[in-house]
Amino acid sequence: MAPDTHHTEVGRACGSPFAATRAAGAVMDARGVLVGWSAGAEQLLGHEAAEVLGQPAASLLATAGRAAFLAAAADLSREAAQGRHVGATLRCKDGRELAVALRAHPWVGPDEARFWLLLAAEEAETRRWEEDFAVLSGLFDRSPVGLLVSDTDLRCTRRNLALERMTGVPIGERLGKKISEALPDLNVAEVETVMKRVLATGEPVLDFIQRGLTPADPGREHVWSTGIFRLQDSEGTVLGLCHAVVDITDAHRARERMQLINEASIRIGTTLDVGRTAKELAEVALHRLADSVTVDLLDSVLRGDTPTPGPPDQGLTLRRAAHETVSESTRPPKALAVGDLSRFGLASPQARCMADLEVKFIAQLDLTTPWLDEDPKRAEIIRATRVHSLIAVPLTARNVLMGVATFYRWRDTEAFDDDDVTLAAELVSRAALSMDNARRYTRERNTALALQRSLLPQRLPVLNAVEVAGRYQPAGSDTDLGGDWFDVIPLSGARVALVVGDVPGHGVQASATMGRLRAAVHTLADLDLPPDELLTHLDDLVARLTEAEGVGRDQPHADGSAIGATCLYAVYDPAERRCTLASAGHYPPAVVGPGGSVDFPEVPAGPPLGLGGLPFETTELDLAEGSLLVLYTNGLILARDQDIDIGLDSLRRILSQPEPTLEDICDQLIAALLPFRPPDDVALLVARTRALGPDRVASWDLPLDPAIVVDARAAATRQLDLWGLQDLAYVAELVVSELVTNAIRYGKPPIRLRLIHDQSLICEVSDGNSTAPHLRRAHSDDEGGRGLFLVAQLTDHWGTRYAARGKIIWAELCLPQ
Repeated sequence: MAPDTHHTEVGRACGSPFAATRAAGAVMDARGVLVGWSAGAEQLLGHEAAEVLGQPAASLLATAGRAAFLAAAADLSREAAQGRHVGATLRCKDGRELAVALRAHPWVGPDEARFWLLLAAEEAETRRWEEDFAVLSGLFDRSPVGLLVSDTDLRCTRRNLALERMTGVPIGERLGKKISEALPDLNVAEVETVMKRVLATGEPVLDFIQRGLTPADPGREHVWSTGIFRLQDSEGTVLGLCHAVVDITDAHRARERMQLINEASIRIGTTLDVGRTAKELAEVALHRLADSVTVDLLDSVLRGDTPTPGPPDQGLTLRRAAHETVSESTRPPKALAVGDLSRFGLASPQARCMADLEVKFIAQLDLTTPWLDEDPKRAEIIRATRVHSLIAVPLTARNVLMGVATFYRWRDTEAFDDDDVTLAAELVSRAALSMDNARRYTRERNTALALQRSLLPQRLPVLNAVEVAGRYQPAGSDTDLGGDWFDVIPLSGARVALVVGDVPGHGVQASATMGRLRAAVHTLADLDLPPDELLTHLDDLVARLTEAEGVGRDQPHADGSAIGATCLYAVYDPAERRCTLASAGHYPPAVVGPGGSVDFPEVPAGPPLGLGGLPFETTELDLAEGSLLVLYTNGLILARDQDIDIGLDSLRRILSQPEPTLEDICDQLIAALLPFRPPDDVALLVARTRALGPDRVASWDLPLDPAIVVDARAAATRQLDLWGLQDLAYVAELVVSELVTNAIRYGKPPIRLRLIHDQSLICEVSDGNSTAPHLRRAHSDDEGGRGLFLVAQLTDHWGTRYAARGKIIWAELCLPQ
């Protein structure tokens, strides 16, 4: 019997089940009688040759299905059907029935006698062989997965059509070559290392990623995922390797784009700063999308202003907000530096995309295009670096154009494609929304800061009574707003009011409320009220305001509400070196003596403003010249620890060794007591007291006698001579005369005249009557009533304040220049 060699090149390692060396074989003559019987047939069915030869072949058929088999067997006589097989059920010697597949081949013997060679194999084995053959044939002929078989020298011995299509290398140029020889543009050092490891260990490698260019698509980098496993025969001899290759370029790029978008959502818009967001956009897009990225924004956007909705006017000027490009070794020169004005020609992609708010994409840039000549400097850079592809995307959010982002490729040889355009538009869209939020925040912040600056003291006054320095530190960052404030208010008689207060909450509402309270304190301070009376009037005002706003007293800490605000009001008199204080729910000041001792005086803590209830009380402190008064809000001592005692101890420790200047003291307190982002606003006011000694103050007790007016004028004149203020003598005589005359005529004893040489000349006359004088215009026939009118005309300021007993009428004259 001749062996069957059909399809042996792609069968299993054990060969086809119909191979002559494996199949059960028999020879049947033209009459259907068995004339030949092989050892394989005897092994398969158990019948010896002597038992079957000369018997009809049909006698071996099982009864069931015999007719169907004979009909099918008749078709095998046709030449077209030869080589096919049919199913049959045969009787074994032991009585079993065995399902087999039969194949018949015609054979012409001696004397032209016709015979049939019958080959039989178990049906189950035949079915497995057919499936294996179909799989192998499909893998090498129809599979989309690339297959490569290499020998132990890593040289290709076989490959399928899919791999040929992937690489573009014909089969004739691939066989017998290593990967490095067939595809020199791939980085194969790593893959050959992996192949050798798989050969040595037998451990397969899955999802090995390769990138590179191939002749099939030389202008585009592809990505492949490869599985490598070892091939060996039934005895374990290593034959080589098999590679299963899948082109995952599109999926890989889609995954990279998704990763980039996810990264952009984290890295873009981390701050409410327009310039920083523009830089973040450029940094995210660099390398993985473009070789260079520029972002140009309208000046109005950088300032926080609202641009005009819709496309811009022609010839719009922008400002470079960000520019990022590849590594320094290949970095081209910049056409514009960050912060420079930027203008694009009307025909440029950037100008056109801003005009119609549509992305402009140039896959292959013609370096001779006319629009480049509109901007020679930019054109020189583009041509020098040989930019070959660009995308211009308008930065828009909420129908507001804010600028343009441009993406360039010049080092990466692959041009931008539609997917890159979609990715660029997505990145810019995310950045534009963050920029618009930042722009809105900048606008609100600038408005709020302008409000804050207008409400806080622009500069502290220079006074002889005290030397002062202050700090305001908002919660969180320098751009946040709060309701803490401090103030220094000059008063009559060379005195000064030191104020510190705290409005609950943060934000614009708290700042606005603080401004109203500060204005109210200034107004009440002009009335020269004692501290307790001033706080009483302020408390009544807050109660009326909160009632009008619909905020009840049961909401003492409503955000931005005046109710629950605290205030400390202190008046320092340098002539008497005395400080009078009153508190509305505020912490007492720290007093530092000239020797460095620190004390927190007992100041009766009245209720916070607007709550009513207990009255406010005053405390008087006698201060040595050079003492420090430190007024603060609770944010200073509670910023690092919620324990008030710990905060006060820290304040005491720092102040016990103060810096030489008040500015240094403020800086030291802020640095030592506040974290980087304090949780609450802080207002700090430090004052070093001064004294007006006998050489600057002169006083006389006067009897209730009209004749004493002459002596008072003379005493005042002599004192002005001592101070070198002779130029003021005439006016001062008239003022002293009128004030003393009024005190004698309308007041009560004791009467006292005091002159103070400060930044102005201050004339004070006190008496025991609490009735306030009134300025009125006298008629032509009146004998009196012109005194205060004359004083008002001759002096720069005048007024009345009340003492524990009686009142003081004062007037100020500017010193000669």
